[in-house]
Amino acid sequence: MPEGPPRRLRPPWSEPFRRSIVVLIAPFAATALPRFNLGPAALPAAFLVGLAADCTADDVTAFFPGDFFVLIVGVTALFAVAQINGTLDWLLDGMLRLVGGRALLVVLVPFLIGAVLTAIGTLPAAATAIVAPLALGLAARYGIPPFIAAVLGITGVIGGLLSPLAVYGTSARQLGDKLGIGLPDSAPVSFFFGGVLAGLAVSAGCLAVGLRTGAMPRGRVAPTTPDGLHAALAPTGTGTGPAAGEKAGRAPSSGISRVLTLACLLAVVVLSVGFDVNIGYLGLTAAVIQQLVLGLEPNDIISRIPWNVVLLIGGLLTYIGLMQDLGAFARISDLLRVEGAPMLSLLVLCYIAGVTSFAASSITVFATMMPLVPAVVAEGVSPVGAVLSVALASVLVDVNPLGIRRPRNIVGGSSFRGSYRSARVTAGVIE
Repeated sequence: MPEGPPRRLRPPWSEPFRRSIVVLIAPFAATALPRFNLGPAALPAAFLVGLAADCTADDVTAFFPGDFFVLIVGVTALFAVAQINGTLDWLLDGMLRLVGGRALLVVLVPFLIGAVLTAIGTLPAAATAIVAPLALGLAARYGIPPFIAAVLGITGVIGGLLSPLAVYGTSARQLGDKLGIGLPDSAPVSFFFGGVLAGLAVSAGCLAVGLRTGAMPRGRVAPTTPDGLHAALAPTGTGTGPAAGEKAGRAPSSGISRVLTLACLLAVVVLSVGFDVNIGYLGLTAAVIQQLVLGLEPNDIISRIPWNVVLLIGGLLTYIGLMQDLGAFARISDLLRVEGAPMLSLLVLCYIAGVTSFAASSITVFATMMPLVPAVVAEGVSPVGAVLSVALASVLVDVNPLGIRRPRNIVGGSSFRGSYRSARVTAGVIE
């Protein structure tokens, strides 16, 4: 038989979905470079891959997650009001007064404060910028190992990330619904308690090692300086009065503002968790009501919204939506699937998330790994368990020298060194 014309071999990476995978890997690798930001790079990458796949600019823009934009802006605006009117400082001071000099409770204060901060919607970087100097100051004042105090503080920040008010928790629910994973109505509560329990397990292990080695003191310990949040954070020569809070950029909290802010937070939690009302719009509504009633400056609230995070998640999810449309994640799921062993497939996803998140942004890794979860769930794995496992694998590795929440990455080297010195000087330890 006569042979037909020879088949044209296509280059192995010529198909659009394969190019999209290569282009996705490149920005992740580039995060190791100084001055590179994945947020601005994600949208151009989606545009270029879309052009190569014969998609118009309007087609690519259609993948932009408007619901996540509202979510992040609403939640962070609500927290910004609590920060501006001093309610946050009032809550933290109250927690410090409850410990009564008990060593075990003192060392748990950074954990509790970190968990509360992120649970009410504070972004991890901002929460760590508050918790880190506080943990170091408490450690020096009470004779607690600073390493243990710092680890418990960061673990607390991680433990509260999956609350219904936190960006991670709300992102997990919305991504799960968008991907058709089939999460139950109780999923947000399960995510929150799962994150807190994981954080407590890590903290318990750290405390057990400290107690066994004798590094952790037992019983009651006497502080060398006055109690209070401002005493732990204020630079040398400052007191614990309202002036310290004003110098930190926060107004002293009045009874009316505290009641209004706490009522708004409670209403947002009840309506979003109990009645499935959109938490982003709830947060924005509550923030505007408080701004008008308390007479706050609107620009102060707007300036505290993390627009860099909005750009990062918006650009990344736009690119991920395009990849899904091109079939890239279906192919990746096929490659990672362990036939007949869905739990092993989930374990592979968790390892990939953990290793990638070791030096990259955890929210970026989590959002990228989520489209791979439906294939595992389809084989019989619990939807809540699968999402929670990937989320914890993405965030727990942040307690490492390269983690996105290490102090130098949070507020800059010089700023953190200033806070660290202030905390130690306040504790009576001059470097």
